[in-house]
Amino acid sequence: MAIFTGSAVALVTPFKDNGDVDFDKLKELVEFHVAHKTDAIVICGTTGEAATLSHEEHLECIKKCVEFADHRIKVVAGTGSNCTATAIYLSTEAESYGVDGLLVVTPYYNKATQKGLIAHFTAVANSVSVPIILYNVPSRTGCNILPETAVELAKTVDNIVGIKEASGNIGQVVKLASLAQGCIDIYSGNDDQVVPLLSLGGKGVISVTANIIPEDTHDMVMKFLEGDIEGSLKLQLKAVELCNALFCEVNPIPVKKAVELLGLCGGTLRMPLTEMEPANVEKLKTAMKNYGILA
Repeated sequence: MAIFTGSAVALVTPFKDNGDVDFDKLKELVEFHVAHKTDAIVICGTTGEAATLSHEEHLECIKKCVEFADHRIKVVAGTGSNCTATAIYLSTEAESYGVDGLLVVTPYYNKATQKGLIAHFTAVANSVSVPIILYNVPSRTGCNILPETAVELAKTVDNIVGIKEASGNIGQVVKLASLAQGCIDIYSGNDDQVVPLLSLGGKGVISVTANIIPEDTHDMVMKFLEGDIEGSLKLQLKAVELCNALFCEVNPIPVKKAVELLGLCGGTLRMPLTEMEPANVEKLKTAMKNYGILA
């Protein structure tokens, strides 16, 4: 059974002006997504600036998110690391807080061979009992999970149940779906490729865009799964300009500005991320106005 079906928001981490995590705003964000049809929250992922959180902050964000969600919405915790021991530590702690699943990214910087990926993910999965979604984002990590590797892991490790495919390579996802034959749940990791991945048997999306259009992102998936392909495609195409604007600078710089513009939380970033270029802010504002979510 899938950890979730539909739209999971890759949630931003709100910071105060002084850079501390703003847990009051985090609670408000969880309430916002509960109220606006989001199917799951992914906390402490790429969009959540997990790479700049201390271990203590990272774990406190997960713990608070579970507390705030209070079983009303699924919580999936990002617990990946380029160090297998660290990934195991974060994963076991997150499991103890009551998360519904874990999102574990491929090792970055030091990378790994496919054999190394199998050893890494197996070790992390064997340290916990909660289900795990592999996270494949080679543009960030320099490391690609080949379809054969994902299928081997899903077939040999009981609690490896899904993969967030953010390679952007539709041909690779086609091969994955063909080899898997349903043994692993596929989630889109690219907001501009939701419908294509659903057409290959995908279960949903782990979405940056859902931070600001949660209902439409949910509806895009559910319409497709309920047979309204035309309605789903309409929402996908409507979001093209917005998706482009949200990725005109490195994620999560633009989406942090977008949530600030909507008054959902502050837009403070942690270095090395810096403020959005003024010209790109105007591009984002225009896209948000054209979509109808900004006056």
